[in-house]
Amino acid sequence: MAEVEAEQEAVPLDEVDRRIIAELTRDGRMSVTQVAENVHISRAHAYTRIARLTGEGVLTKFTALVDPIRAGLKSSAYVTLKVRQHSWRELREKLRAIPEVHHIALVGGDFDVILLVRAVDNVDLRRVIFDQLQSMPGVLDTQTFLVFEDLDTR
Repeated sequence: MAEVEAEQEAVPLDEVDRRIIAELTRDGRMSVTQVAENVHISRAHAYTRIARLTGEGVLTKFTALVDPIRAGLKSSAYVTLKVRQHSWRELREKLRAIPEVHHIALVGGDFDVILLVRAVDNVDLRRVIFDQLQSMPGVLDTQTFLVFEDLDTR
């Protein structure tokens, strides 16, 4: 979890920027030439736009999306944590070190942190929740929501 900048400002985006972002979101391996063709701009213009969007922090990384089932991670859950006040800073690095934790979000509401945990099976998921998460100093309570099916929204 990156530290939130107090004065982080939105970068102004025009329609071409939005179309480039949509293309790269759909396929992060798309070549600059293909982006340019799909957005109907020159390759040089697409390259300049992508470089600017990257330099301004709008595009932060290019990554592969992994199908968890095909990767052998057949059990997934969202796990919420209630934590002792001010302990999230210490917990952050401990949570990042757990390979089964795929996403961490600090949230407001009835709990403080929500995690996406992926494991090879329910036995492994139970191990992560009981042996790792619930035993961390600062964790007051957990709640687990099993994922029956992941639906791709893109």
